[in-house]
Amino acid sequence: MGILKRSDETTPLRVLSKTIEATHFNRVRLALRRLGRPLRVELPAHRGLEVVLDNQMWLCVDGLHKDLPILAWRSFDTAERYGLHEAVDCELCLYHSHAGLIMGSALEQLSEALAQRLAEEAEV
Repeated sequence: MGILKRSDETTPLRVLSKTIEATHFNRVRLALRRLGRPLRVELPAHRGLEVVLDNQMWLCVDGLHKDLPILAWRSFDTAERYGLHEAVDCELCLYHSHAGLIMGSALEQLSEALAQRLAEEAEV
């Protein structure tokens, strides 16, 4: 069973409504197009955490503990988005009791890691 499918079967502790800045959302979509999917990205500032990206969900897992789900961004609402400059609403599912502590920095780290990977890909 795939990691993204397994997380769909896990009940989150809490579900929040969130808005993702256009820069972060667009960078993930570009990386999925250029680097393939699902795409697994390490978050260097968060020891052991990785994000598994697909078009429907961005799942942050603890790679040191059998890919235990930590949090996930999903249900991206792009239907009302009229331009690439507009933010995207989504759900943020918290699977771990301390997930709220890293939700902002994890997204920033993800965006930075993807920018670096996309730059490296462009050089090749």
